[in-house]
Amino acid sequence: MTDVGFWTVPPDRMVRGSMGHCNLTVLLPPFDVDARAFPANDPVRAAEFAASFGTVDEVLEEIGPRSVLDVPYPDTRADLDIVQAAGWGHVLGISDPALADDGNDTPLLTEARTLRERYPDARIVGRVHFHGGASHTEDVVWLPDGAMFHATGWPGDEPFEVTGDPFAIASALGISTEALHDLGLDEEDPADVEWADFAALALGKADPWGWGQIQTTAFRVRHTEFATSTMEDQYFTGG
Repeated sequence: MTDVGFWTVPPDRMVRGSMGHCNLTVLLPPFDVDARAFPANDPVRAAEFAASFGTVDEVLEEIGPRSVLDVPYPDTRADLDIVQAAGWGHVLGISDPALADDGNDTPLLTEARTLRERYPDARIVGRVHFHGGASHTEDVVWLPDGAMFHATGWPGDEPFEVTGDPFAIASALGISTEALHDLGLDEEDPADVEWADFAALALGKADPWGWGQIQTTAFRVRHTEFATSTMEDQYFTGG
């Protein structure tokens, strides 16, 4: 695949930093499901979801099935062109390196907002972790009734911004006080809380991202001009 899209750096250019979890899940009713009982991933729906995603300009190539656990740490620019998407029955998921951020923007929240408009009945949950000298995280939980929680910043450091009430979200989802206490929500500074673990609680048993037997489809894509420019600033030093 020779299409370089909007990149100004070559495909073999080594990236700066590393990407941890970087996923967004659209859970449509019914919510009380076990991810291990999801239908098999539908590659056609996965391609449609990837093509409709706000960071993607065009799907260029279907690479094939890949476990949700097989999200590679990008080594070169070419790796940043790979996204993984899935359609597991009434659940959609995507992992995209363009969702990572170093504090200049909130790409996860932007995409969650768009998906909220498309799927108003869904529970939308996203988790992103990027390390580029320092770790930066962004996590979001958006419920069908409109209640939303969003956290973004540098774990263990300032600034760290929190929007919404995690206790209200937890109450709506039936998450126990004990579980919140285990996360340290009732006593820790927001920058010290593992918000990705809170997002996992919001998905509950429907969280697909921790089971090796659950498959996605990997695609090579051309990201949008804006997403590409943002990734160039983030993943490379000196342009």
